[in-house]
Amino acid sequence: MMATATQEHPTPPSAAPGSYILELDDVGKSYGNVHALRGVNIRVRAGEVTCVLGDNGAGKSTLIKIIAGLHQHTEGVMRVEGEETTFNSPREAQGRGIATVYQDLALAPLMSVWRNFFLGNELRKGIGLDIPQMKKVAGEELQKMGIVIPDLDRPVGALSGGQRQVIAIARAVYFGAKVVILDEPTAALGVKQSGVVLKYIVRMRDAGLGVIFITHNPHHAYLVGNHFVILKLGRLVLDAKRDDLTLDQLTAEMAGGQELAELSHELRGATSGADASAAKEIEAEMEEVLHVEADGTGTGAGAAEGNKA
Repeated sequence: MMATATQEHPTPPSAAPGSYILELDDVGKSYGNVHALRGVNIRVRAGEVTCVLGDNGAGKSTLIKIIAGLHQHTEGVMRVEGEETTFNSPREAQGRGIATVYQDLALAPLMSVWRNFFLGNELRKGIGLDIPQMKKVAGEELQKMGIVIPDLDRPVGALSGGQRQVIAIARAVYFGAKVVILDEPTAALGVKQSGVVLKYIVRMRDAGLGVIFITHNPHHAYLVGNHFVILKLGRLVLDAKRDDLTLDQLTAEMAGGQELAELSHELRGATSGADASAAKEIEAEMEEVLHVEADGTGTGAGAAEGNKA
C-alpha cells in the first residue's frame, strides 16, 4: 500500500505582544549613483499596525522589496526578531514569517478560490492532490477572517475586490506569517470594500501579527494605525505614534502642506495688479485641494468642474 502524506503549513511561534518583530536601522538602497532609499528607520511590533505613507516615487516600493526579499539593501541593518538578516529571495523572507500581499494580489483570476489559497503550496495525498482537505482548510480559514464563500470552486475573478484581498490576507496568515505587508490594499476599492479590508487589518493586529500598511490615504491609515511613517524622495520625514499625531497633521504632512504654504506666501508677496488676481485664483485652488484632502470628500473645485462637464 502506498503511504500517504499531507503537507502541513508552518506554525512558527508567535512573537510576544509589543515586541519588535522587524527592525530597520538606517537602511538604504542605491542603484549605482541613484539613491532610492536612504537612512530609513522603522520598528514593527507584534500586535500593531505600522502605516507607511508617501507619494509616488517616495520609496515605498523599494522598501517593500527589501523587506520581502526581492532586493537586498545596500546600507544599514535589517533585523528579524533581533537577528541581523539579509534575504536572498522572497522564499527566505516567507520562511522567516514575512508575507507580502501586493497590489495585484498574485491571484489567478480564472482559478478557483481553494486553488488560489494553496497556489504553490498544494497539499498532496499519495501521488495526487488532496482536494477535499484543501477545500476544507480554505473554507475554515476564510471563516476565521469573517468571510463566507459558499462555492469554493468559484473563480476568484468573479469575487469583489474586498473578497479577493481577504483571500490573499488569509492565505498569508495561514502559511505562518508574523509580519504581513499590505501594498496599497484599498487603492482600487470603493468605500464599502475598503471598509471590509480595514476591518481585517484590525483582526490581524488583534491576533498578534505585525502589519505594515502601505497607503496613499491618510484617512484609512489613521483608522487602523498605531504608528505612522511618511517617506518623501527616499527619506523618512515623519515617524510618530498615534497619540502624538492628529489626522489633520498627518494629512498636511502627506499632502506637502509646508511646501504649499511656502508657495502660497511667495505668490502673495511677489505679485501685484493683474498678476495678483491670478495668484489669488491659484491660491484658492490650492486651499480647495488641501480642504478636499483634509475632509476626504469628493466635493470641491475638481468635483465642481466635473459637474459642469
